[in-house]
Amino acid sequence: MMSRRYWTKAVLTTIGAFATALQRAVAAPAELKLPDDAPLQTYDFDSKGIDGWTTVTGRWAVEEMAGAPSGAQVLVQRAPSNEFNVIVAPTAYRDVDVTMKFKPISGREDASGGIVLRFTDGTYYVVRANALENNFRLYYYDRARRQLASASVKAPALGQWHTVRVVAVGDQIQAWLNGTRYLDHRDSRFTSGAVGLWTKADSITAFDDLIVRGKPL
Repeated sequence: MMSRRYWTKAVLTTIGAFATALQRAVAAPAELKLPDDAPLQTYDFDSKGIDGWTTVTGRWAVEEMAGAPSGAQVLVQRAPSNEFNVIVAPTAYRDVDVTMKFKPISGREDASGGIVLRFTDGTYYVVRANALENNFRLYYYDRARRQLASASVKAPALGQWHTVRVVAVGDQIQAWLNGTRYLDHRDSRFTSGAVGLWTKADSITAFDDLIVRGKPL
């Protein structure tokens, strides 16, 4: 028969675990939301490709790829020696909700994919995941890259498709990797600009299903 001390300890442990979970739930910031009527723009690279996009750096091209998340074509970055590779879509936004799928194909120095937001005159934010590192990070770029926030994650596997989502409302930016929110940070230096895609160094990376919600400027 269980002792009174055992049951007291068990009850206190349960209460403590519940209190900790409740505290974490209360402390977690609410998920950012855009208005329900915010316009939606989808890029699957099958119908229009990258017509109207601007290549800042890199060698970006639409290619057929077996196993693409949708359709038969994806956008691939293949330049192996730039510091960073950036391409941006033609529309600028202030508050925005962006999702994309990426597949890190290869890279010895880096094997990454990222979302660029608020790109204006070469300055931008980028959220990126890297198949060679166990982290998920938010940076800003203004003539050099500077880290703003980082989270420890399981490195996204090479040769597989992964999903990154970023929401920016005002000065707050939240980001998800494969459905889990890891980043929540405030920074006010960039307020609006274009959305785009990003890789680093020798990353050969494929992208598909870029979905952008937000009111164009």
